[in-house]
Amino acid sequence: MDLHLHLGGGGGLAEQIYAQLHERIRTDALPAGTVLPSSRDLAERLSVSRATVVAAYERLAAHGLIRSRAGIGTFVTGERVPATPAPPASPLRPRALWSAEQFAVPDLTVDAEFDFAPGIPGRSQFPFARWRALINDQLRTRTDVNYADPAGSARLRDALARHLVVSRGVRIAPEQLVITTGAQQAFDIAARILLEPGDTVAIEDPGYLPAYRGFLAHGARVVGVPVDSEGLVVDRLPAETRLVYVTPSHQFPLGMPLSEARRTALLAWAAEHDAAIVEDDYDSEFRFTGRPLTPLQATDAEGRVLYVGSFSKTLLPALRVGFLGVPGTLGEAARRAKFVADYGTAGHVQAALAAFIEEGDLAHYIRRMRRSYERLHDLLTGTLREDFADVLEPIESSGGTHMAALLTSGQPSDTVLAARALTAGVNLGTISRWGIDRPGPNGFVFGYGAVPADRIPEALAALRRVI
Repeated sequence: MDLHLHLGGGGGLAEQIYAQLHERIRTDALPAGTVLPSSRDLAERLSVSRATVVAAYERLAAHGLIRSRAGIGTFVTGERVPATPAPPASPLRPRALWSAEQFAVPDLTVDAEFDFAPGIPGRSQFPFARWRALINDQLRTRTDVNYADPAGSARLRDALARHLVVSRGVRIAPEQLVITTGAQQAFDIAARILLEPGDTVAIEDPGYLPAYRGFLAHGARVVGVPVDSEGLVVDRLPAETRLVYVTPSHQFPLGMPLSEARRTALLAWAAEHDAAIVEDDYDSEFRFTGRPLTPLQATDAEGRVLYVGSFSKTLLPALRVGFLGVPGTLGEAARRAKFVADYGTAGHVQAALAAFIEEGDLAHYIRRMRRSYERLHDLLTGTLREDFADVLEPIESSGGTHMAALLTSGQPSDTVLAARALTAGVNLGTISRWGIDRPGPNGFVFGYGAVPADRIPEALAALRRVI
């Protein structure tokens, strides 16, 4: 039998073989009783490995569409997968909140030759072989496969607490940490344990929209507070604020740190108004000049700061592991809230990450990437100042994985220019989209983790041609 299967470049080969055979069985092009070629014979005809054909056949057999009999071969059973019925016209409707434009899911898979989107760490230097070995070791040797402590494995929390003390000066005990599915879940847990519907949350404006959406979804009244060259303008915080969200080490998206005076003022303000502070310390490890900035948490004398970090920004976005550090009085509530949310983060990933920290891989990787990011930052800044002086004004920053630049007066909107840039293969973040109560300033956010240093001049030359 010649099946005339056509294998192309989209999807796995086993998936393509399965899909084409499934379609022919469904439409009776391969009727019941049809004997299929052996896996070895079909593999030779298609010039693929036998294992590829076996995988496709096994999937068809699992659905009851084919059956193998010793001495007879593999044949079509005649069973049919029922057609998917049309869904009913349900009367159910989501809360109006979920139809609002600010909850639209952005395109996270933009296909651009040069991707300057913020929040993407470098991948080329990530130790994939080492990470793969750690994951494989956990999958091979783990015997504790039941539900575990929702707050996270004791081993990882202990390793993380020691790492935070050494690298950031954070004063925290392992029992004050909750391992989360990225920083977003940390914001969610903070909202669950501290906020009542209608409570006021203050967030930097422009600021980090995922945090804004998270607090809004919990029924909070979220208010944007302006930032200037010293960071959050503490004097503009509404008196009724219950929680303040802030990025003091590297303001997102503009990049300036919160000044020492503002840090002191913010802690004093929180004490005076009985408010909590959520400190998002998302890429503070990558500071290039001067002494490391002390986190708010390390100078918080009253226990009002909840400390959030994410390995998605430090290592890989796909890792989806973050953490929430809370004052001791909130520890059990945070653990219970994590349990309500999802019972716990994947155990084998936690164990691999604990080993990655304990054996010095994380510290080594951060040191290497700090040097790499500094080179990228300096190259990008220098080129913008030299070749784009008439259109862009870079904002001073001394760390992190992104920088911002404001468009000079008279330039078109950043959204218009970003659309032009995308046609030239350059993907940019626009500052205006990060506005909370109003559009943000007119300018761009350049994430430099995903563009190799040797291609930055080429990327900026392409950008120059369209703006």
